[in-house]
Amino acid sequence: MKNEIIFLIEESIDGGYEAKALGESIYTQAETYEQIKENIKEAVLCHFDDEEKPLFIRYHFVKDEVTAV
Repeated sequence: MKNEIIFLIEESIDGGYEAKALGESIYTQAETYEQIKENIKEAVLCHFDDEEKPLFIRYHFVKDEVTAV
């Protein structure tokens, strides 16, 4: 059992959000930030057995911004 699993959350170019687990084959997407967190939790519960699921989910939100100079 892992103590935590880390998800990389990014804004989608099509709108909404995409999330990928680091070190696991888990991917999900949603329209809102609150919804992506719910989808991540659901995906983790579906991916792991009860005795293997992590205790915590860490969200790492990445936002790229560009400024013209």
